[in-house]
Amino acid sequence: MYAIIETGGKQYKVAEGDVIKVEKLAVEAGQDYDFDKVLVVAKDSDVTVGAPYVSGAKVSASVLGDGKEKKVVIYKYKPKKGFHKKKGHRQPFTQLQIKSISL
Repeated sequence: MYAIIETGGKQYKVAEGDVIKVEKLAVEAGQDYDFDKVLVVAKDSDVTVGAPYVSGAKVSASVLGDGKEKKVVIYKYKPKKGFHKKKGHRQPFTQLQIKSISL
């Protein structure tokens, strides 16, 4: 059984027991979080597609913690002008473990 959920402007394909990283959520580690924006639920050969969301479908997950991705370095440079600018960015995320998918 799997589901496709929407969070943080992105879509994720999840199954029970999966560990995923999503855009940072305002939830403490150890708490549960429910996704209501479920686009597709598939069980064996039975596929339910929402328009845009499947009514009554819910994906439950437990929050493992927060973190930051690896640093992405932005470097700007203009030749012969002496212009150099270096900047870094680390995107925050929340790590979740999918507990159950219900329809």
